[in-house]
Amino acid sequence: MNKIILFAAVFLLLKTNVSGQPNVHGQSTTYEWPADPLVKKKLDQWQDQKFGMIIHWGLYAVPGIIESWNLCSEDWISRGDTTVAYEDYKKWYWGLSEKFNPVNFNPEQWAKAGKDAGMKYLVFTTKHHDGFNMFDTKESDFKITNGPFKGNPKADVAKYIFDSFRNQGFMIGAYFSKPDWHSQYYWWSNYATADRNNNYDIRKHPWRWNKFKEQTYNQISELMHNYGSMDILWLDGGWVRPLETVNDEVRAWGAAIPAWSQDIDMPKIAEMGRKAQPGLLIVDRTVHGPYENYQTPEQRIPDHQLDHPWESCMTLGGAWGFVANDDYKPASKVIQSLIEITAKGGSLLLGVGPKPDGTLPQEAVAKMEEIGAWLGKNGSAIYSTRPTKVYHDGATWFTQSKDSKTCYALVCLKDGEKQPAKIFWKGNVPAKGAKMTWLQNGATVKWQTKGDVVEVILPKNTKGAQSALAFSFAVQGS
Repeated sequence: MNKIILFAAVFLLLKTNVSGQPNVHGQSTTYEWPADPLVKKKLDQWQDQKFGMIIHWGLYAVPGIIESWNLCSEDWISRGDTTVAYEDYKKWYWGLSEKFNPVNFNPEQWAKAGKDAGMKYLVFTTKHHDGFNMFDTKESDFKITNGPFKGNPKADVAKYIFDSFRNQGFMIGAYFSKPDWHSQYYWWSNYATADRNNNYDIRKHPWRWNKFKEQTYNQISELMHNYGSMDILWLDGGWVRPLETVNDEVRAWGAAIPAWSQDIDMPKIAEMGRKAQPGLLIVDRTVHGPYENYQTPEQRIPDHQLDHPWESCMTLGGAWGFVANDDYKPASKVIQSLIEITAKGGSLLLGVGPKPDGTLPQEAVAKMEEIGAWLGKNGSAIYSTRPTKVYHDGATWFTQSKDSKTCYALVCLKDGEKQPAKIFWKGNVPAKGAKMTWLQNGATVKWQTKGDVVEVILPKNTKGAQSALAFSFAVQGS
């Protein structure tokens, strides 16, 4: 068997292990509130949504491997077959562009699945680090509209994805990777590609870096001008940043930091983007300052409540993109993560990877339906809420309406736990004589206080365990 073919076969078995890897980034420790009133308004609207869908889809879906990262020559990356030369591997990976032909591409299925899951906003990967463009850019021939799918009426897949989700009422976000490992202006073939950074000294080759900046600006401009109304520009690849913004948080990633500044002129990009899309939220991940309108801790939930906008971006399975036989999380785990994140003041951006044929895995769709079934009854405790000062007591989490008149208690149950006859919590005591409603069925439930403990008595004629039990009530002093 040809080595490259063997290598591809090995990759079909790999999954993404995200723990402890330099490609998994936390959030900045500082936050700067935006000054633009339109951005503030959009940010408040985004904070109402609470639950979003991020879709990683690209060449990596064809063999079902980690997105882009195996192109990078860093010692934490394992490609399986160590007898294959690095340059041969790169040629094999780039060659996937001639095999990526999603003949069953069905963005309407994706949007319906997202809506059925109770999701409210979308972030779609228009270009990942590998540089393969999932939109019809004029800046590169390395794109979905230049391969075997180019003759399809929906070849410009980003357009149809954005349109399908808009039609379902979603806020729309474009993911765009700042690095571009396929571009000669970023990874110049004159030198080896040692790591994730650009591989030449920008100080010695300013023309080449200026061409990269021009390419980046023009591609983002295409997304802002040619793909309809856009709410979010979600920028990944936080090592592409001004050198003066590199701090201990960035050094903790364990990745090499070059001696030059990989500055792409974010003020210019932001001005252009917001002129085309007034109020545009810009999420320059991990680059703290005016262009990180909300923070994005990855694959984790902060251990405490935060007083500024943020989202946990997490995967439904073990990988961001499609991997055959992926191990999807139980719907109950996602629901309880969403509850905890909401109580801590954040949003959940859940990653689902479509198959190379252009459809979502049915197992993922089934999990999303389960999540949506719970949100369909209990969503008022999640959507358009804000955090409370006392935000949890053990397995009970609290949120409140934006006007602070209604408090919600969400009691997370362990897997297989039977519905208890009584529930207890401390903090957020209902107002005297307040009606408490069980959101799952709309029933009024009895409650009382014993000292500083709230005791809720559930009806005896109910059955079946839930992921979490949610209750609404007016609080004292509201």
